[in-house]
Amino acid sequence: MAARAGAGAGGDDDIPLLDDLMPWSVRPLRTGRPWVTAPDTASLKARWARLVRAEGAERERLFGPTRSRGPRTPVAALPGQSTSTARFARESGPCPEPVRILHGPFDEQWLIPDHRLIDAARPELWRVADGHQLFAVEHGYVPQDAGPALSVTALLPDGHSAAGRPGRIRPLYRRPGGLEPNLAPGLLGLLRARHGDAVTAESVLAWIVTAARHSPAGCVVPLPADTARWWAGVELGGELLRLQLRGARGGERPRLPGGRRPYVRAAVPAAPGTLEYDPDDEALLLGSGRISPVPAGAWEFRVGGVRMLELWFARRASADGADGLEAIRPRDWPREWTSELLELITVLALLTELRPRQQALADGPQLTTGDLRAAGVLPVAATARRPASVLDHQEEGPDGQFALL
Repeated sequence: MAARAGAGAGGDDDIPLLDDLMPWSVRPLRTGRPWVTAPDTASLKARWARLVRAEGAERERLFGPTRSRGPRTPVAALPGQSTSTARFARESGPCPEPVRILHGPFDEQWLIPDHRLIDAARPELWRVADGHQLFAVEHGYVPQDAGPALSVTALLPDGHSAAGRPGRIRPLYRRPGGLEPNLAPGLLGLLRARHGDAVTAESVLAWIVTAARHSPAGCVVPLPADTARWWAGVELGGELLRLQLRGARGGERPRLPGGRRPYVRAAVPAAPGTLEYDPDDEALLLGSGRISPVPAGAWEFRVGGVRMLELWFARRASADGADGLEAIRPRDWPREWTSELLELITVLALLTELRPRQQALADGPQLTTGDLRAAGVLPVAATARRPASVLDHQEEGPDGQFALL
């Protein structure tokens, strides 16, 4: 039975929700203070150094206390991190080594991994973040949004939303080591019975990346009833994952064919104040800097109605209006940012080229929510929506005591 238009909303629920297919989800991180993230590590270390040099009221002001965190708040360590758990008011040591994160869709930045600085760090995500884990991040529903409904990363994602209501973060595995897929109990068995024993948790994720789309009720994922379309979608999803993972898990970094690769035609100035696009020359203009060719599809790539290249640039442009520790940032445009921009252009261009193949797989016989209920996959048990018990070692609580979790 083919799914009807408007599925997932207004009483027509033939298309399964991602919330049922990957039932364990975590809310986005909430830092509480913007200065703990940055596009470069040097800024974070300089901010930390400035903070620990300050004393008394000045340290309090720079810290930026909230209801959840202040310099004297007792906090447990983040799983997998060896940062101190002493009250931050007594901190005088070096900055913890920043970790790479995905800051919203498609923007790789850095975070100081210190629980004393983060209002809601979501420790359950840190516990399962390892070399086997992949995270699906919903982008949140925005009416008339034609962009992707989710992205996938091997980095720890903060779940930040470019516009609209933030979505949820869904780890592929509930336990470290790639153990216990975060899939509705019985779903893998149902898909293997229909499409063959080669169906794995990662192939399910590949299909989800290919087929997921927005709905007012949340992200929906049509499941094909025909095997040929399933495996075509899994193959395409593998390409989409490779592009979004950008070389993680031993994969190749994305590259456009020769002659279509973007290059710096005029050096990016020390302080590019504007970003513009020249559609005639397919050129991206950063002040007097010039990068080309930049396909129109990369420039127009949007999530939640927001152009990703414009958002990426705005987060790195002039610090005008910033104050406190957030104002500490590079004086000149780092060369690394230009390299990251070239890769982002490549990723967005290649993702755009794959959209027609995604759309071609949208129509066909579907496994409906009724089919999933008949197979016992739905409704999902409440236990599948809660994190698994993953502790195989003690975790440090406030002031060096071990936490009983």
